[in-house]
Amino acid sequence: MEGLTESEIAGFAVGALLLGASIAAQSVDGFIATSQRRSLNMCKRCGDLRMVACSTCKGVGSVRKGGTFTFAMLEDLYETLGAETNAADLVACSKCRSKGRLLCPECSKVR
Repeated sequence: MEGLTESEIAGFAVGALLLGASIAAQSVDGFIATSQRRSLNMCKRCGDLRMVACSTCKGVGSVRKGGTFTFAMLEDLYETLGAETNAADLVACSKCRSKGRLLCPECSKVR
C-alpha cells in the first residue's frame, strides 16, 4: 500500500461503502416494506394481493432448459442488458404452471 495518497485511500473507502450499500439495498427495501405492511394490518408478504411471484421463475413463467441451477450467468447478464432471449432455451415453469405467480402462503389459507 506504499505510494497511495490519502485521496486514493478515501476513494477506496467510499467505493467500498457504495458497493456494500448497493448489495444491501434489496434487503433493506424488503424490511421496510414488510414493516409498513405490518403497521397497516396487511399481509406482510403480499400486501393483501393474495399472490406472490414464483421463486423458481421469478414471475416470468419460464425457466432455462438446464433448470434453476445453470451456469449461464453471461446469458442472464446479456438479457438484462436488452439482448433477446432464445425461445428454444426456455421451458415452462413446473412450480407455478407457467403463470409466474402463486397463492400467498401466509394469507391465502386464512381467507
